[in-house]
Amino acid sequence: MIRPPFLKLNDKAIIVSPAGKISPVYVNNTIDILQEWGLEVKTSKNALKESGSYSGFVSQRLTDLQDAMDDAEVKLIFCSRGGYGTIHLLDSLNFEGIKKKPKWMIGFSDITALHVAFQKNGIMSIHGPMTKHFSDRGSTDLSVLYTKVALSGKPLNYEISTELSYLNKEGKVTGTLFGGNLSVYAGLLGSKFFKIPRNGILFLEDIGEKPYRVDRMIYQLKLAGVFNKIKGLIVGQFTEYEEDTQMYGALYESILSAVNEFSFPICFGFPIGHTKTNLPLINGGNATLTVNKDSVSLKQRL
Repeated sequence: MIRPPFLKLNDKAIIVSPAGKISPVYVNNTIDILQEWGLEVKTSKNALKESGSYSGFVSQRLTDLQDAMDDAEVKLIFCSRGGYGTIHLLDSLNFEGIKKKPKWMIGFSDITALHVAFQKNGIMSIHGPMTKHFSDRGSTDLSVLYTKVALSGKPLNYEISTELSYLNKEGKVTGTLFGGNLSVYAGLLGSKFFKIPRNGILFLEDIGEKPYRVDRMIYQLKLAGVFNKIKGLIVGQFTEYEEDTQMYGALYESILSAVNEFSFPICFGFPIGHTKTNLPLINGGNATLTVNKDSVSLKQRL
């Protein structure tokens, strides 16, 4: 995997909108924070456009993202939001420029499609908070601060405990982190972009999906052989759903039921996803996951 250079003072960052439309307030507040970090920040030409629920037509979103990937001076591509629409761009993206001049890309949710494409092309990226989180939570927010830590090249050391620890499967593994939003990730199964890293540690999150749909997508991954090839599983936050009393247990319990036969360690409720705490992870980076009875440790040192 290619690791982009860590950021330094006066590096150039650009905010792009590959998917849904975004409020200028969120973008402007994020620019203020990135400038506080000492970065030179600009907004791509079409980042604040609107075309239905999208931030511009496919050609506009594609041009902005491709230009950002090709610009040798840009060191950080900051995705404004997810939503839906990133998948429109994948087939048309050219990665030759960014392979020669690698740069960090940040986002989550629908931006999972970009993480998958970056990983397929051998480039690390950051699964982490976007402009609404930066704007709403501010520069002192834990996830925002950890994003700065990740971009500066300092180790990420997370020690957590969750209310779902009773579901955890203990163990310790080291491998390549990969994954993101479950529905986006499952939707790319079988595509030319889908790749399971050797000795991978898969992480998943989602929002607004009914428990039976989550169960179906987990089994989709299972039937595709994904769980046969990984060394560890991080189940993040699944939010904005109602439990289904017709299911065999609650949502998280259904996930465990589907993967319990595998011997790899599993942690539940890790703080990633559409939540107040959305800790950044280096997608494609090496990590050590330690799952104990009451706590979880995740360490990344690049």
